[in-house]
Amino acid sequence: MDSTKIVVDTNILFSALLRDNTAYSRILLDTARTFWVCESTIIELFKHKERIVQHSKLDEDGVIRVLYILLRNLHIYKEALIDAEIRQQALVLYRDIDPMDAPQVALTLHLDGLLWTGDKRLRRGLAENGFTAFFVPPDDLL
Repeated sequence: MDSTKIVVDTNILFSALLRDNTAYSRILLDTARTFWVCESTIIELFKHKERIVQHSKLDEDGVIRVLYILLRNLHIYKEALIDAEIRQQALVLYRDIDPMDAPQVALTLHLDGLLWTGDKRLRRGLAENGFTAFFVPPDDLL
């Protein structure tokens, strides 16, 4: 079992909910890895539920079923437990990118894990600021 903690960005979960049995959902259901999300990620999913259903190839019940299965395999972390110093480090890393991604970056630093994001702008901006702890699934899984 791989003990690396992987923090999942909201866009990865969005992608996993667009169809049944996507590469993203298969990776997230891989019990050999440990996946983490922030509480705010779950709130963001609920906030955009209608948009997800609209773009999904699944009906609303299908989206809810897939989300339920995924959530059973994710560790949800309370952002308030992340030390203020680490949150400040995250602020420096993601400055001028997107403040909505701050909790995922902070959680990645807090867990000494890897960030899984499909957001190229975020990835590029973080890399430019010295952050390199990204999870990249093997090509044969995507």
